Amino acid sequence: VQLQASGGGLVQAGTSLRLSCKASGGAFSTYTVAWFRQPPGKERGFVAAFKGGTTSYADSVKDRFTISRDNAKNTVYLQMNSLKPDDTAVYFCAVGCPITSSIRDSSMYYYWGQGTQVTVSS
Repeated sequence: VQLQASGGGLVQAGTSLRLSCKASGGAFSTYTVAWFRQPPGKERGFVAAFKGGTTSYADSVKDRFTISRDNAKNTVYLQMNSLKPDDTAVYFCAVGCPITSSIRDSSMYYYWGQGTQVTVSS
């Protein structure tokens, strides 16, 4: 599976951005899809995931970010609202088959996109 992330950019705090991640070459609909992010100088961390019909979010983005998927288009989205400077990071999409208790573990994901930069100015 190849993943191509897009939609990042430089935005002001309080605004919105939507990231997209298009998959090709695999059975996209059978995978759990997720977004992770890596802020400058920090480790990559979990943002959101869509497993079966259930979504999961990091506490820091809950109620601001929404993950969704369109299996017909082999695409996963991350709608980011009320952006904060702390959301500045490289955002990565990933697919895999983690069990529910490991859905936030990046090592459970097989395929990764190349990352898209999101910069939020204050």
